[in-house]
Amino acid sequence: MERISALGLDVGSKRIGIAGCDGTGLIACGLTTLSRSSFDQTLAQIRRLVEERQVQVLVVGLPYSMNGELGFQARQVQKFATRLSKALGLPVEYVDERLTSVQAEQLLVAQKRSPSRNKALVDRTAASLILQQWLDERRQAQGKKNLS
Repeated sequence: MERISALGLDVGSKRIGIAGCDGTGLIACGLTTLSRSSFDQTLAQIRRLVEERQVQVLVVGLPYSMNGELGFQARQVQKFATRLSKALGLPVEYVDERLTSVQAEQLLVAQKRSPSRNKALVDRTAASLILQQWLDERRQAQGKKNLS
């Protein structure tokens, strides 16, 4: 399997949770959480990570509504991701992120940590769940391709 370097992004109105993966594309882990400020400042912080990690693709969680439609927040995320993709010269792929924040909160509760006191950790964990889902789907698709 070829090496992959991807950044997973959980884009919110106040913060962006960021996750990365190991070079084999097996495991995603939370890296950091950025407080959103100006686009240029956010871009500079993400660009640093992209360069350090030699990122090849951005994987962005898209917050579909529960009925599967793209609502206002999802369109805002797409607009931000498109701008980021163009500025960094990287492709962007979307993952349905419904319930990843709920899953992230449940993981923290299981660790006896308060989600309300650890919002940045929730965002970072949600980003790792988004990226892990993408990695797993990618690996499954490659496995099917190798079988045919």
